[in-house]
Parts: sequence; structure tokens; C-alpha cells
Amino acid sequence: MANRHLSRSIVLQTLFEWDFNNPKDTISPGLPIGLRPRVGSGPKDIKEIIKQNIKEFAPGLEDDAFIYKLAEEVMKKQKVVDEIIVASAPDWPIDKISVVDRNILRIGLTELLFGDRKEVPPKVAINEAIELAKTFGGENSGKFVNGVLGAVYKELGEPGKDEKSKVKKSDSFDPAKITTEKLGGALVYARHEGQVYFGLVHDVFGYWTLSKGKLEASEDVAVGTMREIKEEIGLDIVIKEKLGENEYIASHPEKGKLLKKVTYFLAESIYKELVLEKSGGLDGARWFPLSAIPELRIYNDIIPLITKAIEILNNNKKL
Repeated sequence: MANRHLSRSIVLQTLFEWDFNNPKDTISPGLPIGLRPRVGSGPKDIKEIIKQNIKEFAPGLEDDAFIYKLAEEVMKKQKVVDEIIVASAPDWPIDKISVVDRNILRIGLTELLFGDRKEVPPKVAINEAIELAKTFGGENSGKFVNGVLGAVYKELGEPGKDEKSKVKKSDSFDPAKITTEKLGGALVYARHEGQVYFGLVHDVFGYWTLSKGKLEASEDVAVGTMREIKEEIGLDIVIKEKLGENEYIASHPEKGKLLKKVTYFLAESIYKELVLEKSGGLDGARWFPLSAIPELRIYNDIIPLITKAIEILNNNKKL
């Protein structure tokens, strides 16, 4: 069997060289140890670069099919994967991520999201990307890559979670030392032609979810939520009831781990066109009648909030 880790290293070298010589973004200064850009060689066919790198870094490699397949898939999925990177690390623009880290993320996310899970289980895809980051990236690359891929893995519902080994005690973090970020969100409803409609937003992961945004320091949660909903989907809302709270761990390349706490409300608005704010993490916004909700792809932690909202509306027709 071919050495998959070596194969991924060659894919990284290939993408690094391609990105370095065909920059669409500003590449962060500083070159990683172990990666060698052929500067000034100009655009080349990706297969030609792979062939050169196999010859230089893995002479005698018997099975190179995995290298070609993975590299081509990463190139094919780059646009959507880059959007996911932006959504997962919103405080770190992709043009500011080092050329090494962003290509490791592209490899890891391509395998995590579009790969054959029987061939490459999600945890393997994540761990392999982290090892690449530790080997070829900077001092904080491993933590950054782990944070981004871990966030996406959680959004996917943690497939294969039951198969993972127990987390080592040393891998845990101290909640008292983690930075907390507060957000406000709302399940917005409107009445139209005798029906109740929910206004939902669609993210780049392919899920319909609730509109939310970051609250300002010392800002009232309800007031801040109304402001954020107005900015994100263009609706003036009236808060009716608190639906609940969710929290999750996110990763920032400079701040490290962040504990994000989201307070969700049930809120009413008039039925009008949703105007989505330009955002790297969202790509759509629509009204849905209640009958359409069960058919939508929705995050597991959002479903109880929607269920509670439907119960509230059914029990109080005056809302």
C-alpha cells in the first residue's frame, strides 16, 4: 500500500508551488521549511507539477493514483472549500492565511467533505492535515488547522464520532481561560395569506439555519439581536420570547479557542423579501411555510429551537 502521508505531502508541495506561482491572493511573507517553490516558472499543468514532485520527493513510489486524484479534487473544489474556510475563520481573511496553511486546509476539507469516508474516515482526514501543519507550517499552524477542521466537523454532525478514541486529558482546555464571545440570533416568523412562515438563512455548508450575529460589548442581548437581524437579512423584528441558548467552540488563529454563546429568540416581522447581507458564510435566505420545514437540512442543535417555536405559536394564536 502506498504511503498516504507521503502522498499528501507531495500534494501539498504541488499545491504550494501552484499557489506560489499563480497567486490570486496576497501570500503571507515567509517560506516554510521543507517546501520548495519553483519561483518564476509560470503556470503549469497540475499533472506536470505532480510528476516533477514525485520524481524529486518520492522516487520509486509504486502507487501514485491517490496523489493525482486528491490534487485534482482539491483544485476542482477550491472555490467552495475557500468559502468554507472563510466561514469557519471569519476573523482571518483567506489572503492573510499563509500559503502553506490554506493549502493544508484545502486538502483536509476536500477529504473531509468530499472524500470517500470508507477510504478516508473524517478523523483520519483531520489528523493527517494536522500532521502536515505541524511538519510544514508555522508554530501555530497545527492549532489553527485543527480549529478550522474541527469546527467544520462539528457542523457536519461529527460523523464517525463513536469510532474515535477517548480524548486525552492533556488535550482538554481550561474553560476559565477561554475567551467568550456573545451572539444573538432569532427564528423570525411572519404571517402571509393565512399561513405562518419562518425566515431562514442558508450557509455554505448546505444547511438552513437561524440568522445571528455578534453582540457589541455591554449591549443588551435583545437589542443587539434586533440590530444583527436587520443587518443580516434586512428585517425589522419584534422579540416575542426567548427560545434558548447554544454554545460551541470556535478557533481563531491569533486569539486561539473561543467559546461562542448564542441566545436565540422567537421574533415576528412583516412578510417581505429577505435581503441577505454580503457574507462569506451565507449564500441564501428564504421564507418557508411550516409544512416545508421537515424537508430541510437543518443542524441538530437548531431543530429543538424550531420545535419549541412551533409549539409556542400553536399554543398562542395571538403571537
